[in-house]
Parts: sequence; C-alpha cells; structure tokens
Amino acid sequence: MHTESLIRMANQIGTFFEAMPDRAEALEGVALHLRRFWEPRMRRELLAHVDSHGLSDLNGLVADAISLHRGALG
Repeated sequence: MHTESLIRMANQIGTFFEAMPDRAEALEGVALHLRRFWEPRMRRELLAHVDSHGLSDLNGLVADAISLHRGALG
C-alpha cells in the first residue's frame, strides 16, 4: 500500500477521534483502531515512515497516539 494512503487514512481516524472530550481516551481510541483494523504490514509501513520522516505529516492526535502507544502497534 502507498504510504500516502496510509497517512491519509490515519489522519481521517484522528479527525474522527478528535471529537472525543477525553484526550487520553481519544489517544487510546486511535491506537486501538489501528491495532484492530489495520493489517500488521500497514502498521509496519506507517511506523517505518514515522521512523524515516517523523510525525509532521500526521494529525496531531495520531502523532501523539503513535508516540504514546507505539509498542502496541509494532
């Protein structure tokens, strides 16, 4: 899958969870969604992109969720 598509999808997930009033719950929701619904190779590709390019092109909530819950995503 193309990394650009993964970034776009991850940002859409972040936009959805931004509506949650509890930020900690939203961060966990993003990570849980990625873990449950993304294939491992999709998560690996996204994390490889983060490792090589950083978090700047990701929604702030997604970037924070990856930073906080990275161990559960890898």
